Amino acid sequence: MEVFVILALIVGGLYVVITHRPGASPVKPQPTFKPDEEQAPPRPTPFDASSAVSEPRPQIIKGLAYVVDGDTLVISQNQIRLFGVDAPEYGHPYGKSAKYKLMALCKGEQVTAEVTDTDSHGREVARCSLADGRDLSAEMVKLGLALDWAKFSGGRYAHLEVEGIRRKLWLADARQKGRMHVWE
Repeated sequence: MEVFVILALIVGGLYVVITHRPGASPVKPQPTFKPDEEQAPPRPTPFDASSAVSEPRPQIIKGLAYVVDGDTLVISQNQIRLFGVDAPEYGHPYGKSAKYKLMALCKGEQVTAEVTDTDSHGREVARCSLADGRDLSAEMVKLGLALDWAKFSGGRYAHLEVEGIRRKLWLADARQKGRMHVWE
């Protein structure tokens, strides 16, 4: 009997030495397989008001708009880029038409801008709408003076693009596809 106890102590000691030596990976017990119906759903963590963070509310800017170009306006001293679209720059083909049409849409109207992001030029990107609910980005695309910029809009305005518009607004299309350097 004493031999068995001594043998058990030796085997147990060797097991500890082998599994706990530096650099050795510990032996982890393998999980047992349970069919899907037996697995309990994970428990939700209880609500802790002290660590809760409220979801940020979108910044809303309202006012009359000063139009800079076909996709940029200023409301209450905030320069705002229309969400999800790209219009030609003022000096590019159809740039003046885009600016003047956006001016006509906004003239005397209360514009509401729901800020979603900030662009690489420091402008706030916003979904802008008129008092009657019309989305300015959608209106510019429907008029054929802006392109849906799917990279930012997720294709939200693509179905509104008029036929052949990408050929007409070829410089804006080139900018979206990263080929603008070819023309500079």
